[in-house]
Amino acid sequence: MRMIAPVLLAAETSVNTTFAVLDVPSWAWAALAGAIVVMLVADLLIVHRKPHDVTMRAAIIESAVWISVGLAFGLVVAQAFGWAAAGEYYGGYLIEKSLSVDNVFVWAVIFGFFGVPNKYQFRVLFWGVFGALVLRAIFIFAGVALLEQFDWILYVFGAILLLTAYRMLKHKGQEAHPENNPVLKLVQRIIPSTTEYDGQKFFTRRSGALLATPLFSVLILIELTDVVFAVDSVPAILAVSREPFIIFASNAFAILGLRALYFALAGMAGRFRYLDTGLAAILAFVGVKMLLLEVYHLPIAASVGIIAAILTIAIVASVRADKRDRAAGIELPPITSSHAGILGTDPDGATSVGEHE
Repeated sequence: MRMIAPVLLAAETSVNTTFAVLDVPSWAWAALAGAIVVMLVADLLIVHRKPHDVTMRAAIIESAVWISVGLAFGLVVAQAFGWAAAGEYYGGYLIEKSLSVDNVFVWAVIFGFFGVPNKYQFRVLFWGVFGALVLRAIFIFAGVALLEQFDWILYVFGAILLLTAYRMLKHKGQEAHPENNPVLKLVQRIIPSTTEYDGQKFFTRRSGALLATPLFSVLILIELTDVVFAVDSVPAILAVSREPFIIFASNAFAILGLRALYFALAGMAGRFRYLDTGLAAILAFVGVKMLLLEVYHLPIAASVGIIAAILTIAIVASVRADKRDRAAGIELPPITSSHAGILGTDPDGATSVGEHE
């Protein structure tokens, strides 16, 4: 790590900005991209080479490993660019990881609706995560470029975050219905499909014709959620950093552990009833922070502390409410998501996902 520091110590903090401005060499970008590709390939070809059921114990261990890797990279950033840059990295990582939890619950709704066997879910999530990384890169560079050209975009991003927070609260408790999603309906209308699975294949042949399996429809919805969550998370992270390298790295390492996090948390969705409220509060806080950035810049350490506190309060309150209801014999609420609108909802919200045949 000491060998890296002299090369990257050209990092500097601009006098005219409160964000770190880094001179990142091209080889550092190549090394980051290479490390991400290696981890993805190793995960697919070594850890999950063959279809198998992922146990919660294995998912928790794997998730802990991914989180450790993400946190460790923050130390690399600190060694290379200083602790101010590392603070921005950890701030972006925490924001992305927090918002990703709701993404996990949306995935649970999609897999439950289509009845995707546990052993086939990893392959879908692998390509979903790959798509998410590509989308994040596009959104990040586009967002930074817009901010450099148009200062007023800052207020647009802040307004988007406040609007998203409001919509999260508005959709709180609503059940998502993938069958109502217009994109899915369009895909199934255009692409010939079969209702039967063929292992973990996205396409199969029936009577000489190439047909899409239900897994392909699942992948389409997973990628759609990635687009929507990118619209949420990228503006939020731009409130804590403007350096593309830091933003992308924090996003990438948070996203890489999503598959393991899904298998660890999907079955506990109903137990985090206040998570939507907490995530909405985080987005609202970041939105206000962005709108007031020209007036007052809250130190990154304070921002990270506030975000962590909000998330902790939401989780602790949810766990306590769950224990109270269990003691009283009250059943857990159904899996819901503040992003239910991504998948589509019935006007009265009465139809259950479990009713799909």
